[in-house]
Amino acid sequence: MRGSIPGLREHARAEEAREKEEEMNREKELRRQNEDIEPTSSGSHVVRDCSKSSSRDTSSSESEESSGSSDDELIGPPLPLKMMKEPSNRIEEDILGPLPPPLYEEVEEDDDDDGDSEEEENPVQKIPDSHEITLKHGTKTVSALGLDPSGARLVTGGYDYDVKFWDFAGMDASFKAFRSLQPCECHQIKSLQYSNTGDMILVVSGSSQAKVIDRDGFEVMECIKGDQYIVDMANTKGHTAMLHTGSWHPKIKGEFMTCSNDATVRTWEVENPRKQRSVFKPRTMQGKKVIPTTCTYSRDGNLIAAACQNGSIQIWDRNLTVHPKFHYKQAHDPGTDTSCVAFSYDGNVLASRGGDDTLKLWDIRQFNKPLFSASGLPTLFPMTDCCFSPDDKLIVTGTSVQRGCGSGKLVFFERRTFQRVYEIDITDASVVRCLWHPKLNQIMVGTGNGLAKVYYDPNKSQRGAKLCVVKTQRKAKQAETLTQDYIITPHALPMFREPRQRSTRKQLEKDRLDPLKSHKPEPPVAGPGRGGRVGTHGGTLSSYIVKNIALDKTDDSNPREAILRHAKAAEDNPYWVSPAYSKTQPKTMFAQVESDDEEAKNEPEWKKRKI
Repeated sequence: MRGSIPGLREHARAEEAREKEEEMNREKELRRQNEDIEPTSSGSHVVRDCSKSSSRDTSSSESEESSGSSDDELIGPPLPLKMMKEPSNRIEEDILGPLPPPLYEEVEEDDDDDGDSEEEENPVQKIPDSHEITLKHGTKTVSALGLDPSGARLVTGGYDYDVKFWDFAGMDASFKAFRSLQPCECHQIKSLQYSNTGDMILVVSGSSQAKVIDRDGFEVMECIKGDQYIVDMANTKGHTAMLHTGSWHPKIKGEFMTCSNDATVRTWEVENPRKQRSVFKPRTMQGKKVIPTTCTYSRDGNLIAAACQNGSIQIWDRNLTVHPKFHYKQAHDPGTDTSCVAFSYDGNVLASRGGDDTLKLWDIRQFNKPLFSASGLPTLFPMTDCCFSPDDKLIVTGTSVQRGCGSGKLVFFERRTFQRVYEIDITDASVVRCLWHPKLNQIMVGTGNGLAKVYYDPNKSQRGAKLCVVKTQRKAKQAETLTQDYIITPHALPMFREPRQRSTRKQLEKDRLDPLKSHKPEPPVAGPGRGGRVGTHGGTLSSYIVKNIALDKTDDSNPREAILRHAKAAEDNPYWVSPAYSKTQPKTMFAQVESDDEEAKNEPEWKKRKI
């Protein structure tokens, strides 16, 4: 470069000052000319008007005009703006080095800023609802949804005690789960959540013991049950009543939290299932026990929030279990179960979904009254969800309906104004669970009729449901249909217990690598045999007899007829039986057969009298 940037700036400033001086000189000359010209022609009026307008603009700078000097004398009206800018353009052509950005780029940037502001003003356009897929979980309510952090697997749980695993990458257009199990036997599933690393799933059911399973459904740990006869719940090692919900710590691996009907919120560690880590005991303002219905961690994991049956919301510091840091006693109507509390992504706002058909927004920095409140959101389930959009501008929740009384909806509220900006009709049943994944930008919904729906947009969403909708439904392999069923022997000794099959496909691949199981059977040997193998018929007497018996085509279906067939020949030519006993058999003597009348005559008198 020939010139430096500071030199260019000084040069540009000097040119701007020169242009201003020229303009002021021109206006001064015009004023002088207007004083000499008589106002007789129409053109003079135009010149006067122009001079008046220019004199108004330059009245503030008359002192500068007196000091300036004019280089060129101009006669007539002032030049238009385009012609006035030409000298500056010529000067810029003479400047050496890189030119400053042109004016039109600034205009384009302003237009882009205006477009961004328009998008920011309308967050509804970012809702991915153009396409949907339906996953058939069962016939009963889908009461739990969980999606791993990468968005590869979805897990659903319901009132039918089942937990089903769905793999978007391995699923085709049939939308079938690749695994189904009942981890908590005959207890309804209340909550499912993947850990922050995605390798474990927290299962909260209607029992008093939460479970942690791995990605394939195998149990990792089970929380211990507490002693229900101890008064102080802090002295027990675990929960003593039905659980409501649970949540993983967002930062610390292996730590999670549960709340129960025993009026406690407990934190646990996966490595220590025999005892909880800490116990939080919600209390009323009078110090009485109150049951927490839902709980969650803040985004940084430093706060623990719980909503209680008396309508209060209590927030503790994670390391201080004695007194809550924030306590609002009438957040929702007493006696109604607050079904969900959720923190925003910035960590400053808390949303609560109440059993009193309301959704409220709270600022934890000023936790004395709600920021906004929305009513008319009916709920019939104790686990109805609410969540924030990935950009923190929308809040989503579902509504419940009675059977045959309309359709459940997914309702969107704008966080800044809390206006009801959008709705989606899901199905003719209640909307229980909703989950908006930040990476996939897809919305998962659990309904009251056993369906799990996934809403996505091909342009705005990533992976997830987009991976499986493009795959055609594959035909079932014959080998898979012939696979033997797994025999469950729960009470067998460990040495006799069969290992559990993880999947049919993996078992087939394993059997294919086994030389014994994959060995093709030898065809039968024709002839007497060779290579140490006995032939088909063999050379022994037993094989000869078996062969001849097999060739006997005699029909002995009716043995009586088969015997009587030879009766006449045996009578005419006795050969087997009669000659054998001809010498030893005594002479046959047959009794004389009497008629019935003769027998009656020969009867004694006493019999006749008796009759």
